[in-house]
Amino acid sequence: MPNYYPVYLKLSGRRCVIFGGGPISEGKLSKLMDTGAQVAIISPQVTPVIRALAHAGSLEWTPREYQQGDLEGAFLGIAATDNRSVNQEIAQEAERRGVVLNVVDDPELCGFIAPSVVQRGPVTVAISTGGASPALARKLRETLANTQALEWADLANVLSRARKQVKHQGIAVDAQRWQCCLTDDLLHLAQSGREDEALDQFLGSLLDRNTPWLCPDLDQCQSKGCLTQVSEPAAAAKA
Repeated sequence: MPNYYPVYLKLSGRRCVIFGGGPISEGKLSKLMDTGAQVAIISPQVTPVIRALAHAGSLEWTPREYQQGDLEGAFLGIAATDNRSVNQEIAQEAERRGVVLNVVDDPELCGFIAPSVVQRGPVTVAISTGGASPALARKLRETLANTQALEWADLANVLSRARKQVKHQGIAVDAQRWQCCLTDDLLHLAQSGREDEALDQFLGSLLDRNTPWLCPDLDQCQSKGCLTQVSEPAAAAKA
């Protein structure tokens, strides 16, 4: 079994071709369209959903079987036909043209495999078993989707804004210090819609050398120089 390199692809404006027009292709389609990819479907028959999207101009549909040259200009391809010999031909063309290709349910022909995905806001967690067990990947996805740990994704917007401000000011901050400033109180503020207040509180802790539960060095955290318990900010506030 090969080892895979995990990566997120920027597909906006790139041509992505799906071969096959059934329910599997329809499922792949929605995720590609969410990225802003230019999606083309090549299949003699398609589902009503795909047909409607084509008629609306949301994607390109070519109503025929695969032909040599269909991957010209493509960045990514997905072979979801029910004919393995056709999928093999598509894989051969993808190899010649350097197009990354996923062949559904056939890891040996794949240039990449699609992970099982958990998404909360802008945060995406991708899970792969390297093709060993799609059932296990799904089980892990369902488990993670219901875990409290994923709630930290609700801070993504606050932290993105904080990162932009810190970079704009040209301040170097140790990566561990960012971690130490992530508290339950901060999360609760963001979840209650008080993102501006959360941002001010976070930047105050992050950039203040006198924050009581953190070490005074912003750009190089001292070993054992801070207390990372989430209850510490509350304790400091009461002091």
